[in-house]
Amino acid sequence: MSFEEAARQYIESHQAGWKNEVHAAQWPSTLKAYVYPVFGQLAVADVDVGLVLKALQPIWNEKPETASRVRGRIEKVLDWSKARGYRQGENPARWKGHLDHLLPRRSKVKTVKHHPALPYQEIGGFMSSLRDMEGISPRALEFAILTATRTGETVGARWPEIDMEGKMWVIPAERMKAGREHRVPLSDRAVEILRSLVSDKDSDYVFIGDKKGKPLSNMSLLMTLRRMKRTDLTTHGFRSTFRDWCAEMTAYPNELCEMALAHTVSDKVEAAYRRGDMLEKRRRLMRDWAKFCGAVTKSADVVPLRERANA
Repeated sequence: MSFEEAARQYIESHQAGWKNEVHAAQWPSTLKAYVYPVFGQLAVADVDVGLVLKALQPIWNEKPETASRVRGRIEKVLDWSKARGYRQGENPARWKGHLDHLLPRRSKVKTVKHHPALPYQEIGGFMSSLRDMEGISPRALEFAILTATRTGETVGARWPEIDMEGKMWVIPAERMKAGREHRVPLSDRAVEILRSLVSDKDSDYVFIGDKKGKPLSNMSLLMTLRRMKRTDLTTHGFRSTFRDWCAEMTAYPNELCEMALAHTVSDKVEAAYRRGDMLEKRRRLMRDWAKFCGAVTKSADVVPLRERANA
């Protein structure tokens, strides 16, 4: 059996358990891009450390995160192959006690690339220009900024997730990066955007794209930025704008702001003791954010919000 065939069978037998659609799509695409050209057609029993390194080394320093995931996928396919009797011996893609002696750790080569973000002092003017634009994409971008959510979470929003009366948007776990349900309190302006949209009886999606029954594409928000001649920005960067505003302009605690962004808590002790999601405090936070986004100010005129987080 070739490595490519083994990988195909591994994916078929495991993809039903993968809730994240992006994760499921990345498995075959990354193997096709980086592994199959090197040893995809070779017998899975013949894959050795030399071949694994030949596939990984070209991208290890340039794309460390991708390379690390590719290594893990090779390792899983080879473990599956051994369990099915298609190969024997140690796994040449194993990291601990093996490849960690041959390749630098990802943390040593990883360069953090920050998404271009709009300075929070300029958000009022930007949002004013955005509100003047017509179409679904500008409304989706404005909604994403007001809710501090990711592009995929916004364009994938469905009406059953929205509680208009309670001003709440509940994003199910399978659509969240961390795999946990996320409740998003909606500001008055966010609700106003939703009320302005026309629902489609053939689709549950909130932001409907050009294809019948389908949502907007992930690229649609980026294209809106291009129409605004803001190629210096990314949609994801507005989450950084929100986070900078939280830190510089409010007294809300760090953990509250991180929770609003649905970030995973890295401190295991803190995560163990945190049971709620600070919903009511986050509701005030998102109300203040919407208020700030709706005010056009000059940089020198920005006045910090003095509302205490526990008010």
